[in-house]
Amino acid sequence: MNFSDLGVAEDICEALTKKGITSPFPIQEQAIPVAMTGQDLIGQAKTGTGKTLGFGLPILHKLGANPALGAKALVVVPTRELAIQVAEDLNLAASNRATQIAVIYGGKAYEGQLAQLEAGAQLIVGTPGRLIDLHNQRKLDLSKIEVMVLDEADKMLDLGFLPDVEKLFSYTPAHRQTMLFSATMPGEIVTLARRYQNKPVHIRVNDPDEGHTKADIKQFIYRAHALDKDEVVARILQAEGRGKTVIFTKTKRQAGNLCEALIERGFPATALHGDMSQEARERSLNNFRSGKKEILVATEVAARGIDVDDVSHVINYTVPEDDKAYLHRIGRTGRAGRTGIAVTFVDWDDLTRWGHINQALELNVPEPVETYSSSEHLYSDLSIPVGTKGRINKAPVVKKETSKPNKPSGQKTKPDSANIRKPRQRIRNYKNNQSE
Repeated sequence: MNFSDLGVAEDICEALTKKGITSPFPIQEQAIPVAMTGQDLIGQAKTGTGKTLGFGLPILHKLGANPALGAKALVVVPTRELAIQVAEDLNLAASNRATQIAVIYGGKAYEGQLAQLEAGAQLIVGTPGRLIDLHNQRKLDLSKIEVMVLDEADKMLDLGFLPDVEKLFSYTPAHRQTMLFSATMPGEIVTLARRYQNKPVHIRVNDPDEGHTKADIKQFIYRAHALDKDEVVARILQAEGRGKTVIFTKTKRQAGNLCEALIERGFPATALHGDMSQEARERSLNNFRSGKKEILVATEVAARGIDVDDVSHVINYTVPEDDKAYLHRIGRTGRAGRTGIAVTFVDWDDLTRWGHINQALELNVPEPVETYSSSEHLYSDLSIPVGTKGRINKAPVVKKETSKPNKPSGQKTKPDSANIRKPRQRIRNYKNNQSE
C-alpha cells in the first residue's frame, strides 16, 4: 500500500517520495482515511511511529492546494522541540503547495512568529503558553479553526498543560474537527476526549502490553560505578554498528559535564538541557538530526518531543524515575521498524528504584551484573572491538617550558650544547675503551 491508495493528493505523494517516504506506517494507514472524512479520532501509538503524517496529511487535504489566508488548523504540542519537528514534517509534505505553516513557541523573539501570522499562515503548530499569549494580545485569531490536533496528549498531562489546552479549546469553534494523539490513555486524557470530541473513532495500532516486551530493542542493565561510568560510555560509543546515540542524564549539570568529557575524548557530542538558550538547543538538535553530531547528551525533560528515527543506541546514564520514564527513554531507539540497543547504568543507591522498574516491566533482571570498563561481558554484549579504550584522540602533549636567562637584544641564541656534547662524549669513551 502507498499514500495514494489512502486518498492522499498526488502533489503531496510526490513531495514525500522525494524524501524516500513511500509506504505508510500502521497508524497512518488507519488514521488517514478516517480523518479525511472529517471524523473526530483518537490515535494511540507509541512515539516514533509516524503520528505526525497521520494527522498532518488529512489537514493538508482539508485545507486544499491553495487555501485562503488565515489560521484554519491548529496543532498543539507539549515542547518547543516537538513543535519544530512537526512543522518540518508538515512543510516537507506541503512543499508543492501554497500552504503556509507557522511555528509558535516560547523562548524565542516574537517578531519572526508574528511575521508568519501576519503573512496569513493557515496551519499553526505551537506550544500552549505562547499560543495563549499571542491570542490574549489579539495577534492570533483562532475563531476560524476548522481542525484542531492535540499531539502527545499524555506528555501534556505530565507537564501540567491540560488547563492551558482547555483554554485553547475554548478559543476555537465548537464544530471543529478534533484529533487527539497519545502513546498512553490516562484517565484525565479520556475525560478530555469525552468533553471536547464528538463520538471519536479510537484507533490503536499497538498492543497495550507492547511496552512490556520491547522485542525490537535489546536491553542491557549494568551495575556501574560512578567513577568508571564515563569510561564505560566511551567504550560503548565505539561499538560496531553504532549510529546516532542518545544519552540520558538526571540533571542539567550532569548532561553538560558528560558532554564536555566526551568531546575531550574525541567524540562528536552535543548537549541538550534547560540551562541552554533556545537558539543553542535548536542548534544542538539540528546538528544531531543532520548527523553532524551523532551523540546527544540530554536531560529527560529537555529531550521530550525529539523525533529522530535513526537512533541506534540509548544509554541511561542514570536510572529513570519509574517504569514509564524508562519506556519513554529507551523508546527513542528501535523506531520505524528498526532494531535498537538500550543500556542502563544502575548505581548502588538506585538498586531499590531499579527493583520497582524491573518488577513493573517484568524484565527479569533483579540484580544487574556488576560491570567495569574492562569487563569482558561488556565487550561481547555490545560488540565492542577487543582492545578498545575510552579515547579516540590522543591527549594533547603539553611541552614544559624551561626558564632561561634573558639575552641582550639582537644576540643570537646558541643551541643547547648538552644535546650535542653527550653523543660526542659517548663516541670518545667508546674509542678509548677500544684502544685499551
